[in-house]
Amino acid sequence: MAKMSLDDLRKLRDAKKDDLRKREAEGKEIQVIVGMGTCGIAAGAKQTLDAFIAGLDENKLVDTCLVRQTGCMGLCHSEPTVEIIVPGMPVVIYGNVDGEVAKEIIKKHIVGRELLSGNILDRPAVDILGSK
Repeated sequence: MAKMSLDDLRKLRDAKKDDLRKREAEGKEIQVIVGMGTCGIAAGAKQTLDAFIAGLDENKLVDTCLVRQTGCMGLCHSEPTVEIIVPGMPVVIYGNVDGEVAKEIIKKHIVGRELLSGNILDRPAVDILGSK
């Protein structure tokens, strides 16, 4: 292994601090929970998780949005599944979430505060949400 300069060590330290900041839950109101059970991983949940992390980085949402993993959500027929929790909105589970759908969820649901009806698997009934 090649020797690292002091500048290289500082860059490595800063990169690791940034990675740790992404994992901190304190102060983050928005949650993205990716189903990472065996069925989810087989269906591409790792790529979905990576797409959310990259998308939140691109949109400068790392300090307000927590991305975490969970086990099987019981919706194996629609993997990869992702639960989105945004204050003031219903908790929603999206199915068949690939990298493109992840970008759309970030853009429309997390930033735009609008549900993506095409991929929703579970949300509160209209009578609970109230009529518009």
